[in-house]
Amino acid sequence: MIPLSVLDLAPIPEGADAGIALRASADLAQAAEQLGYHRYWMAEHHSMPGIASAATAVALAFVGARTSTIRIGAGGIMLPNHAPLTVAEQFGTLESLYPGRVDLGLGRAPGTDQAAAYALRRNLASDDNQFPRDVVELMAYFDGPAGRVRAVPGEGLSIPVWILGSSLFGAQLAAMLGLPYAFASHFAPQQLDQAIQLYRDRFQPSERLAKPYVMLGFNCIVADTDEEAQLLATSVQQAFVNLRSGSPSKLPAPRPGYLDSLPGSARALLDQLLSCSAIGSVATVRTKLNEFVERTGADELMITAQIHDPGARIRSYRLLREAVEQPVSEVLTTG
Repeated sequence: MIPLSVLDLAPIPEGADAGIALRASADLAQAAEQLGYHRYWMAEHHSMPGIASAATAVALAFVGARTSTIRIGAGGIMLPNHAPLTVAEQFGTLESLYPGRVDLGLGRAPGTDQAAAYALRRNLASDDNQFPRDVVELMAYFDGPAGRVRAVPGEGLSIPVWILGSSLFGAQLAAMLGLPYAFASHFAPQQLDQAIQLYRDRFQPSERLAKPYVMLGFNCIVADTDEEAQLLATSVQQAFVNLRSGSPSKLPAPRPGYLDSLPGSARALLDQLLSCSAIGSVATVRTKLNEFVERTGADELMITAQIHDPGARIRSYRLLREAVEQPVSEVLTTG
């Protein structure tokens, strides 16, 4: 099986607060390290009552102090919200504290609505070339002094830079710059196949990367039975419906019969948004995961599991490791 990694949105469950969510994230990172996951990433979102990782670099510093070997990083930093120098200094600080363990994934969406984006930047004016310019400027700070402005910490550090995306734009940029590419198929799968093909076809080798490398987001919720996993999945389903209806919320508790209570249009929306998912027992998830990897040729999967109970979330990641490590005959027997 290809490498598996963890994408954590630091969900704030109903009945909890951001402090509880961030401590649960550290627990998850520790468990992921022990289970052999390759990397642990957090995502930048703003003005979201159910996500605690807005100050992503700060949250990663907390996680880094409680782990020792797993790679930690951003999936991603929404670069339009920040000056490239600031990001270089933040991630240079992380790499200085946790050498050889830090990744920097960059996205061009704000990770929020227009009101919060304005509060972050004060100026929404930009063009299609601004993000590429900012990426190049940021990497230049890592490469070394090229002028009066220097990133300290950051300068001269080898920090892998990734381009994140859910459209063809990011695929083209990653290919042009010779960078690894992470596609957000876990919530925006519409252009997945097209983006992968474009990236691979147009990839230009660079000093940072010799050949294309594709990591894909994938939802996995694993439990002892298909029915239990499907119940756990109603939390993320409710969260998506709430978000799309303009009422973002904390991560709801599982709700029996939730899908049956939705109108057909809402169910169709969830089917589309969460089409890159494996929800079920060990055997069910193994089959779906293998089918996805075979279809896409992914080099790595970034697994996300939006589960209300932190203990059930860690158990889901543990069962997923069992699914990919056991022979098929054993999975079918124990699943």
